[in-house]
Amino acid sequence: MAYFSSSSHDSSSSWTPKQNKLFEKALAVYDKDTPDRWQNVAKAVGGKSPEEVKRHYDRLVEDLMYIESGQAPDPTYKSTGSNGRGIGEEQRLMKNLRI
Repeated sequence: MAYFSSSSHDSSSSWTPKQNKLFEKALAVYDKDTPDRWQNVAKAVGGKSPEEVKRHYDRLVEDLMYIESGQAPDPTYKSTGSNGRGIGEEQRLMKNLRI
């Protein structure tokens, strides 16, 4: 799954956890009807071109389609303590992605 594990080794394709979080937040702000969406998302993420954020988005969509098709194995989640985020928080964030 491309979004979760980059297959390319060049530095421009690596995404830090911070960049991924900024990417997710930017997708919630700049939906598919936003003019210049990818330029805005790239600016919000920082250090990425509009083409790179679009490619990252396309990989995310592919991963989601793969998961929803039932082809992905069921994940095993570790129990989180009171300081960690639970599955509910992840689901809340994912529903804000307007694909």
